[in-house]
Amino acid sequence: MLFICYPRCTTCKKAQKWLDDNGFKYELRDIKENNPTYEELKTWYAKSGLPLKKFFNTSGLLYKSMELKDKLPTMTEDEQLKLLATDGMLVKRPILVNEDKVLVGFKEADWEKQK
Repeated sequence: MLFICYPRCTTCKKAQKWLDDNGFKYELRDIKENNPTYEELKTWYAKSGLPLKKFFNTSGLLYKSMELKDKLPTMTEDEQLKLLATDGMLVKRPILVNEDKVLVGFKEADWEKQK
């Protein structure tokens, strides 16, 4: 299992504590130091079943400064994936990746289903 987070993010800290408290074994990856690649994002997007917009950190400063709220609707999925791969701070976190499922953001009820 791969746990992708930003160590200074409080939601990521809560998610990591939940994983630890529930005995999950995972590989930790700092999204700022090791941004997901285009190929990873493409795979995770397909596995997640989520709209691509859910992969964007819409509350982040970079998202807002780039005015992506207005730009995303006119971009293709491929363009959006390539953009996400340019900077980890654009990507919503935490991300939990296992063999058949990808969870984006931390909602305890959703993560509970991984047990």
